[in-house]
Amino acid sequence: MTETISDLEMLQMPDGATDGPAAWRSADMEADTGWRYVLSDADIRELDEALQSTVTQGLEIIQINSANFPLPTLSKRLRQMRGDVLNGRGFMQIRGVPVERYSIEESARVFFGIGAHMGSLRSQNADGHVLGHVCDLSHDYKTNANLRGYRAGGPLKFHTDSVDIVGLLCLRAAKEGGASKIVSASTIHNEMLKQRPDLVKELYRPIHRDRRGEVPEGKDPWWIMPIFQWYEGRMNSHFSDVYIRSVERFPEAPRFTDAQFETFDLIQKIAEDPTNHLSMEFREGDIQLVNNHEILHGRSDYQDWDDPARQRYLLRLWICPPNGRALPPAYAERYGNIDIGDRGGIVCPETEFKAPLTPI
Repeated sequence: MTETISDLEMLQMPDGATDGPAAWRSADMEADTGWRYVLSDADIRELDEALQSTVTQGLEIIQINSANFPLPTLSKRLRQMRGDVLNGRGFMQIRGVPVERYSIEESARVFFGIGAHMGSLRSQNADGHVLGHVCDLSHDYKTNANLRGYRAGGPLKFHTDSVDIVGLLCLRAAKEGGASKIVSASTIHNEMLKQRPDLVKELYRPIHRDRRGEVPEGKDPWWIMPIFQWYEGRMNSHFSDVYIRSVERFPEAPRFTDAQFETFDLIQKIAEDPTNHLSMEFREGDIQLVNNHEILHGRSDYQDWDDPARQRYLLRLWICPPNGRALPPAYAERYGNIDIGDRGGIVCPETEFKAPLTPI
């Protein structure tokens, strides 16, 4: 048994149900829309001016940071929203980015600038994409374990990403459907305590997960981490059904038990219950910010437009804030390290950081 697994098996569980602002249900969030911020005319003027400044300076998108993308007033509001994402409900929505009059490059510059005020921006894949493109490239990630779900159409199961905060900007909405679904990890934990208390311990056991072809230097093609970890009085969740189940393609990885499969299924069942998750419509110009330690997110099925120029299209950022929480040591295997302000993302031997303007 490796030292990593030994350390993981010593993790403690919370004493019963967990509470706090992140332990919400859908009715709570439907009654409280404080999680949505609508940009004012003054905010948009600041974005326009900062955008033009980056162009005047001749900056590439990947060179944009909080210093060269000044937001004198909005930056304060962004820090407040970051605080709510990190220590409150676990998510926020910003509405009103004027993408209808921006080019894709201009939208990317503005989104990158907003993200830079939230924290450092991390690589989202082995290719080093610091700016991600969420659209249907017909990637069959269900049968090809080296492909990623964000490059496919259709629904996505509830999951978390490998960074503190994920941000999404909607450039084009689907013809119908395609809502973002988010659920509290604490609510899932508390519901499992009610429905199947015998399975709760499975949430805290170390399990193998597939890296799906994106292997950092010197690492195995999998990593080991529990789904839930109770650390310094806070719940931390990291779950992806796809990454977990596909690890059994490796003969060296242990086989999952019946109890573990029941646990994976129950997580999705609880998350899919409409009384537990919040369904958030994505309008063009909406930004969603989600705390991956507190919230699982998924996507409803959708019908897209026939015209490729109108089809559903989102930009994505992986954000590491300078004031994040302390994370359990097990996160280092996936996040590279657990240093606050400098962790998360995917870096492999050939990774070169870039901010592409096309979904390659």
